[in-house]
Order: sequence, then structure tokens, then C-alpha cells
Amino acid sequence: MLDILTNGFKKASESLQGKATLSKENLSDALTEIRKSLLAADVEYLVAKKFLAKVQDKALGEKVQIKAGKGKNKRRVSAGDHFVNICKNELEELMGQGDTELSLPSRLASIMLVGLQGTGKTTTSGKLAKFLHDRKRRKPLLVAADIYRPAAVEQLKVIGRKIGVPVFHVPGATALEICHQAHAHAKDIGCDTIILDTAGRLTIDQELMQELADIKTKLKPDATLLVCDAMMGQDAVTTAQSFNERLELSGFIMTKLDGDTRGGAALSIRAVTGAPIKFLATGEGMDAIEAFRPEGLASRILGMGDIVGLMDDFDRVVEEDREEDTVRMLQGKFNLNDFYEQISTIQKMGSLKDVAAKLPMQDLIPKDAKLDDRELLRIKSMIDSMTPNERLSPNIINPSRVKRIAAGSGRNTGDVQGLLQKFHMMRKMIGGLGKKMGVLGRIPGANQLMQMNRMRQMMQGGAGALPRVPPSPTKRVDREKLKRIRRAVKNSRKKNRKKCN
Repeated sequence: MLDILTNGFKKASESLQGKATLSKENLSDALTEIRKSLLAADVEYLVAKKFLAKVQDKALGEKVQIKAGKGKNKRRVSAGDHFVNICKNELEELMGQGDTELSLPSRLASIMLVGLQGTGKTTTSGKLAKFLHDRKRRKPLLVAADIYRPAAVEQLKVIGRKIGVPVFHVPGATALEICHQAHAHAKDIGCDTIILDTAGRLTIDQELMQELADIKTKLKPDATLLVCDAMMGQDAVTTAQSFNERLELSGFIMTKLDGDTRGGAALSIRAVTGAPIKFLATGEGMDAIEAFRPEGLASRILGMGDIVGLMDDFDRVVEEDREEDTVRMLQGKFNLNDFYEQISTIQKMGSLKDVAAKLPMQDLIPKDAKLDDRELLRIKSMIDSMTPNERLSPNIINPSRVKRIAAGSGRNTGDVQGLLQKFHMMRKMIGGLGKKMGVLGRIPGANQLMQMNRMRQMMQGGAGALPRVPPSPTKRVDREKLKRIRRAVKNSRKKNRKKCN
């Protein structure tokens, strides 16, 4: 995703390595690399030109500080670091910093989705409905107003059943009549948000625009969003301009951003139309939609990942408090059931490519790494073929059990042995965090976790434990103390969350 842009900014940063200052001479090569990547990614020419001019003005007009931070956190900062920071700020500004949230009134609200055929408008209607229902606690009604495309109404009904959202349609009525009657129906069934899935065309034509204009004039929707295919490049910008001139768009939903896309449309659309991107759709699942955050996409373009977006995805799919599980795993009690649960969580968060794109330290991910979602299914199938005891105690799995598991999951014995090897390495790594937290020891609650691990070793006589001595009433480690420590960990974590918020 966005590889052309990312590679261009990376080469620009590398060209400034070893430079103590930013000058017109050493900026020339860096800006050339960025110019090539912007144009290759289908960013509109004038948008690219203005962006480069702003970056150059900021870079030449800013005094480079060679040190940043205070005390122990002080570190040397290069000219390249300053350049990357300038690029990040300008990218955020280009994509609409602070102007991306979809604000809906508490009364009955309506959202009108428009766009050409093939952009994923009907599917996006379902994704938006699920987003508003699950994350904003609203009660949406999907309205099938595309009366021209064969099976469009039935497609929306299937989506509605899948996500548990009602769908409204009036056979034989015009699109305007359907949208108008949907308001009364929404009130009758207690819905507070109407999502209008209007008709698209293969190309923009006068008849299409007039129908959409009539619906907007009659219903006065609270938001008019254009569903835009990120793979269209310059054509997406042209389409956005045409729709915006006629309908005064509130914003955009970019689809197919997880495909083999150049990504230039995401940078051009707001600059050309003045309307911001509101959502990104990044996969086929109904959960594969996220509120657009310019700082998140800017970080991903610059190869920094998007840890905030990643944590949002995690919070979305993990409903219950996992504090107890975390403490148990850091104590070295990690089994294949936990491994299975982690894989399921990753699958809910989206495709492996999308998850990996949000990870920081992108340089550590090999360029030729094959992130195949089917591999997760293969691993789950092998764990499904194990007995409950084997999942809890993987050490009991001997060669005959390996053969049985392989046969039951349709894999070979080498696959099963490889899975067990990876699992044991992961358990050793996670257990090691509980013994030696290293830099993680600075995290609130980490010291308590280390104390708990030491207590476990003392009680069990494990590796590195103190020699066993007869317990005395004054030095016995009781379970009440362990409970108090666990509560301290939990309280520390809550305090840390409040600080972050």
C-alpha cells in the first residue's frame, strides 16, 4: 500500500544522511526524489508543485537544532530528521488536519452516499452502517435507492442481514420517492440515522447528476459523501471535482486503499476540492472501514507506521479486559489456546498487509515478505486438530501425535513441527519479558510484574529461584499479596491510559 510514495520519501531522507544543515544544494536531490514519487503515484501536478514549494520554504527557513529532549532523553537530531518532520506536517496539512470527523446531530440524521459504479458504494454503505452502529452507538437504516443496477437492492438486503441493520426499499418507486419515504419509516422503527445508497453510472452524465441534485434538495442530508476508488488515480480527482461542483460534497470515503494502488488521490482530493476525506475502506470485511486520520496516513507514507490506528483496531475487536491473561502470559503460562486467540484477534483487525502497514519500524519488515492471510487459517486448522490437553500442554505432543494432527488438518508433519517450534520460541520470549523487562521496566506496573514472576519462581523452585527452605509464618508469600500486586498493576495501567488521553 502506498509503496511508491513511501519509497520516494525514504530515498529523500537517505540523501540527507550525514548532513549537518539543510541547504538549497543538499535539498535538491531530496526534493527530486519526492517529486518523482508524487507524480508516479498520480498526485495532481499543481498539488505536488505547491507541496514541494512549502517543504522547501520550511526546510530553508528553519534553524536546525542538533539536540532534542531533556536529561536522559536528550539525543542528537540530524538534518534528515528535521526534513522528515517537515514533510509529515505538510502531508497532514495537505490531507485536512483536524477537519475529518463526521459530525451528526442527535436528531434523525441522514447521510447520502454518491459515486460512480464499481467504486464499492453499496458495500461501503454497509460498512458505514456497521461503523456507526458498533462504534458510535447509532441505529442506522440502509436505504436502497439504486433502482437501475440489477441486483443492487438485493445486494444491500444481503449486507443488511449480515450486519443486523434494517434495509428500506419501495418496489416500483423512483429514487426520490424511496429516499423521502425512508424518513417516515426510520421514525416508525426507531432508527436515528439514514444512509442513502444512491445510483451510480459508469461515467458522469447529466441525468445522474440531476437525480442526485433533486434528492439532496428535497431531503437536505446532513452529510453528502462521495465514495471514491483510490485505484483510479487522476480520474478519482476529476470525478471528485465534478461531483463537488454540482452537489457541494461534505467529504469523501476512499475505498480499495489496500489494493495495488498508487495512493495519489488521497493526497490530491482535499487540495483540489476543499472537502476532506472522512473514512478509509481497506478490505472486504464489513469491519474494514476506519475514520480517516491525516496524521496516521502521513506516518504510514513516511514508513513510520500508525500505532494509534493499530491500537484503535485492537480496542475495537477485543471487548473484554485482558489484564489477567496478560499477567498470566508474562508469568510464562502461555499455551496454544492463547496463541489461537491471538491469531483470531489479528484476523478481526484486518488483513495482514493492513496490520503490518500500521506497525512502526517499517525498515524491519523485509520488502519481499509474503504476508499471506491463508497462513493464519492453516495454523488455526492445526490447532483445531489438537486435543484440549495438547493445547494446554504442548510439551506432550510426540511424533505420533504430530502425525495425527497433520492428518487431521490436511497438513504435513513438517508444518506441525514448524508450528510447535515457533510457539515454543514465542512462549520463551514472552516469558522472558516477565523475568527481564529491560527498557519495558519503565512502563507503569512493569516492576510489579517482575516481582510477581520472582515470587512464582520462589514458590515453584524454577530456574534462577532461591533455594527452597521450610516456609515460616513470617515470610510466607500468600495469595492475598499476589492479588494486591495484580490490583496495583491494573491501577497503574488505568492511570497510564488517563495520561495518554
